[in-house]
Amino acid sequence: MRILFTGGSGKAGKHVAPYLAEQGHQVTNADLVPLGHPDVADLRVDLTDTGEVYSALAGLATFDELDLAEKPTYDAVVHFAAVPAILLRPDSATYATNVLSTYNVLEAATRLGVRKVIFASSETTYGVCFAQGERRPLYVPVDEEHPTVPEDSYAMSKVANEVTARSFQARTGADVYGLRINNVIEPHEYAEMFPAFLTDPALRRRNIFAYIDVRDLGRMVQRCLETDGLGYEVFNVANADMSVAATTDEVIERFYDGVEVRREMGRDETFYAIDKARELVGFDPQHSWRDVLDDPRA
Repeated sequence: MRILFTGGSGKAGKHVAPYLAEQGHQVTNADLVPLGHPDVADLRVDLTDTGEVYSALAGLATFDELDLAEKPTYDAVVHFAAVPAILLRPDSATYATNVLSTYNVLEAATRLGVRKVIFASSETTYGVCFAQGERRPLYVPVDEEHPTVPEDSYAMSKVANEVTARSFQARTGADVYGLRINNVIEPHEYAEMFPAFLTDPALRRRNIFAYIDVRDLGRMVQRCLETDGLGYEVFNVANADMSVAATTDEVIERFYDGVEVRREMGRDETFYAIDKARELVGFDPQHSWRDVLDDPRA
C-alpha cells in the first residue's frame, strides 16, 4: 500500500513507519521534523494548514514516481501526529493543534478518495491518566464501552477527534479506525524504567497498569491495514500483561477496591482490555517486559 504516515518522527512513529516499510508498504512521513530513515520518504508538512495537507495527499512522494505513467494516489493514511501530552504547550494550543490537524487530515483524505484512515487516539480518553488527583475507572477491565469524559486538554482533543472521525466515516463510508493507544514503550525502556514499576506498582496507576510495546503497536497498525469493511471502530491497544509484577488480585485489592470487576481475569492480565482488537482485527501482541527482566513474583 502507498501510505501517508503523519507524525512518523515521533516516539511511536519513528518505529511504526519503518516497520510498515519493512512489511512492503511505500511510506511517506508527513511531519515538521524529518525521520531520516532510508526506507521512508520525508515530506515537511504543517498539518494545521489545510492547503498543505491537501497538497501532500495529492502530490508525489518520491522522484521515482515521476517515471510512472500516471501520478499515484494514496491507499491509506496513518495519522499519529499530535502534541503528545499535556504540559508541553499551553492547553489551548494542545487542543487546537490536535483537533485542527486531525480534521484537516480526515477531510483531505476522504475527499481525495482514501478509503482507509487509521488515527491515534489515546488511553487518556477514559479520564484517568491526566486527572487532577486520583481517578479510578468505573469498572475493570476497561473496555471501549467505558465512558470517555476526560478533563484535560489533550484527552479532550482525542475525544473530539473520535467524534470527528466517526462523522467523516458516516459521510464517506470509508474505513476509519481509531487506536486508543496505551503508554508507548520502546525496547530500551524496559531496562531503564520497569525495575521501578516492578518495585512500586503505584507508579502505573494513571496508565491503568498497562503499556504497549512499540513493536506490537506496529503489528496493530498492520492488522488494521489488512482488515477492511469495519466502518468506524475504536480499539484499545495494549500488551496482554500488566506493566507491574503485582497480580491482578493484588492490584484490585490495593487500587480498585469497590470498583466493579466485570469478568474473571488472568493472573497477569492487562486491565486495559484488548479483547475487541483481538476479535475484530486479529491483534496478537508478542512482546513483554518479562522478555527482558526477571519477574520477581514468578
